[in-house]
Amino acid sequence: MNLKNYTSTVPVNLTVARIEQLLAEAGATGINKDYAAGALTALAFRIPTPTGKTLTIRLPANTPAVYETMRKAILRPRRGTEDKVRQQAERTAWKLMQDWIQVQISLIQMQQADVLQVFLPYVWNGEQTFYQVLKTSGFKQLAAPSGSYSDDGRQSRDGGG
Repeated sequence: MNLKNYTSTVPVNLTVARIEQLLAEAGATGINKDYAAGALTALAFRIPTPTGKTLTIRLPANTPAVYETMRKAILRPRRGTEDKVRQQAERTAWKLMQDWIQVQISLIQMQQADVLQVFLPYVWNGEQTFYQVLKTSGFKQLAAPSGSYSDDGRQSRDGGG
């Protein structure tokens, strides 16, 4: 298996503390943690945009999906393997989230993107993320571009390429 962080030994609580520090340094004004069955499932935070509006962002870590991916790679599980893989999946999921957040914040700080550009799919309305809203509606809010695109990426309105 050649996936990033799949052998991480960093405890989840340390990774989450590092994420909280990154978010605080980026201007987050509040950070909350969501749990299910005693396991951390998501971090939510408030962060101001350049226009002054404060957004709530909810970043889930899909530990069960990481677990399933790792479990499939095990050909002959032994006693205790499932528990070890579950623990590794949790460490890996949160370490991946830390790396992703660090890159997104770097893009913002280097003025390659703004807060809304990088976190838009995760904007939280109190019930769903923006991505979940789009997905539930079959992505109908996303308008298909009119015209077509040429090989060099330029859009033409006449339907030709």
